[in-house]
Amino acid sequence: MVIAIIALLMSILMPSLNLARKQARSTGCKMNLHHWALIWDMYCSDNNGHFPEPTNLGWKRGTWIIALRDGWDTNSDILRCPAAMKRRPDGHEWGGSQWTYIQGTGDTVNTRDPQERQEECSYGANCWIYNYQAGETAIQSRPTEWNWRTRNTARAHEVPVFGDAMWRGGGPYPNGQRGDPPQFDSQWLGYDREMMHFCIDRHNGFVNHLFLDWSARTVGVKELWKLKWHKQFDTNGSWTQSGGVAPTEWPQWMRRFKDY
Repeated sequence: MVIAIIALLMSILMPSLNLARKQARSTGCKMNLHHWALIWDMYCSDNNGHFPEPTNLGWKRGTWIIALRDGWDTNSDILRCPAAMKRRPDGHEWGGSQWTYIQGTGDTVNTRDPQERQEECSYGANCWIYNYQAGETAIQSRPTEWNWRTRNTARAHEVPVFGDAMWRGGGPYPNGQRGDPPQFDSQWLGYDREMMHFCIDRHNGFVNHLFLDWSARTVGVKELWKLKWHKQFDTNGSWTQSGGVAPTEWPQWMRRFKDY
């Protein structure tokens, strides 16, 4: 009888305990992003308010890894969201909603480390924030005039800088190859499927992001299409309610998530 009662109580309590664990991980993730806000702010303050230039600092999507290394290298724990701390079991270099990705070696390695260690990470940057050189009209075929370059915008609270991701970063579009959602959680179709890098189910239908005003908040997975990724990004595009998206148009795994 006692065992039966304990089993009943456990069956009642377990869902609540699991939810509490997930909420704690999301809170820890946002705490990490508050640390990142200080790192990004210090970088911009030391560089006349500008973000890094991808043409000079490693891979275009991984520019932040080198530019901000002095900030995160002494506290590498903040590279990983508490909900995504381990490597993929299949060995691929990209990550997922629950998995870290490999930052890489070569031009993004810590040159102070003779072992050329490869850090694991579960956050990525918005590639549309980066600065660019005079006369440079495009970076990887993306118009530089769409880049934010600095914090100077009245819409800073809408512009994502850094957050939960399965790759080093990306420059999402409202739709099309670089903007459509994945057909399943953590789907990987290549480096140029930009929105897919951020569209992951890491916090039960939500992800966490740091914004241009240095605030960190929870973002609905479908809300990603309402953020102002670049200056010309259509926040009323075809994957938003105001743009006319039908519930059945979303991939099956996303249909239970909140609409925006």
